[in-house]
Formats: sequence, structure tokens, C-alpha cells
Amino acid sequence: MTGLALAEQLEQQHGLKQHYDLATDSIRELNQALHTPDLAAQLPHCTISNPDGQHNIAVGLNAAINIDIQGHAGYYCAGMNQQADIVVHGNVGVGVAENMMSGSVRIKGNASQAAGATAHGGLLVIEGDAGARCGISMKGVDIVVGGSIGHMSCFMGQAGRLVVCGDAGDALGDSLYEVRIYVKGNVKSLGSDCIEKEMREEHIQELQQLLDQAGFAEDAASFKRYGSARQLYNFKVDNASAY
Repeated sequence: MTGLALAEQLEQQHGLKQHYDLATDSIRELNQALHTPDLAAQLPHCTISNPDGQHNIAVGLNAAINIDIQGHAGYYCAGMNQQADIVVHGNVGVGVAENMMSGSVRIKGNASQAAGATAHGGLLVIEGDAGARCGISMKGVDIVVGGSIGHMSCFMGQAGRLVVCGDAGDALGDSLYEVRIYVKGNVKSLGSDCIEKEMREEHIQELQQLLDQAGFAEDAASFKRYGSARQLYNFKVDNASAY
């Protein structure tokens, strides 16, 4: 069966299309189709054209499929992703891959604020820069940024790893828990309870594996590691006046 015939059969039997054009198809139609049961067996790959910065593209997926978004996306693109591998060939707005559980999301351009916020797992790769609060309250996701990140990134980060190949803004890692942060460039300032830590061989190996997985030709030994000083874990009566 030819590719065209297969596409026609999918659309006739299941209402699925291998190509969605958001100049004519609605976001609701797209997301409803992507939530079809047993989607991966029916639609292993999907292309989305003319996103034109629209919000909520490809949210809530729970299927091992590949999605190419050919252009810029708005708020919460690929939010709550599970299993899917999503590539955005452009920039994204606030909250890309927010609350992602698994799979991967790759941004070929830049990301706005709160990239990967509260995400529990999977891999988020941003080839350009990321705005403020990148990885805020992250809970197990791996985030690799090819450029720089903005202020308050990894605020209250609980688990996972944040890798920055460029610079980091003010208050990096403020009030973080057990996230490991790796930065190659300069850090404008560290947040409360965030300190620079020793870069041991185990960390170099871990970081190199992440960089290779993300497709960045960087030397892990040129990065610095940051993490929690663990001074905010418990209430201390001597600091009562500060609460």
C-alpha cells in the first residue's frame, strides 16, 4: 500500500491524518486525534504545519509516536507528554513540556519562561536559549539547554538534571532539593541554599552521557556542578525571625 493510500485509509477508518495543517485544522481536532486509543499502532508519525504560534499544540499525549511541528509554537506546547518524541522546528512560548512524564521534546529554537516546569521525567532539549524559571519545580526530568537560561531557573527543583551550555541568570537553583545543575558558562548569582559542588568523575561521565544524548558536542569536563547545601530541609529555631 502506498503512503497516500495508507493516509487515506487512516483518515477514513479512524479520523486520523499523518499531516495536520493548523491553517485549516483546529487545535481541538488535532489534540482529539492524538488522544485516539492505540494511537502508536495506527499513526507512528505525524507532521504539523503552520502552527503560527498557536497554544496547546500536542498536549497530553500518551503514545510512542514521533511528531514534527514545522514552525513556532505558543504556550504549553507538548505539555503533559508521555512516551511521544516531539520536535519543534522553531521557537516556543511559556511552559513547553510542562509536567512531562516521559518521552522527549526537542526545540530547535528558543524557549520562553518555565520550560519543563514540574516535569517528572523524559528529556527536554532546547537548542537555543531558555527564558526565566527554566526547570522550575522540576521533579525528575532531564533538561539540556544549548544556550543560556534566565533568572530563577530550577527554583525549588526537586529531582532531575539541568544542563546549561551557556550562561545562567540570577538566583540559579533557589531553594532547590536534589537536582544536579551543570553550567558551562557564567552564573550571575546563586539562589538560597544553592552552592557550587565538586565535579567528580562520576558526574563527568553522567554529564557526558546527557550531552551525547542531546546531540551537543561539548566536553563535560569544562562544566561546573551546582546543588543543594541542604540547609533549608528542616526548621531551625535560630532562623525563626526569617520565616
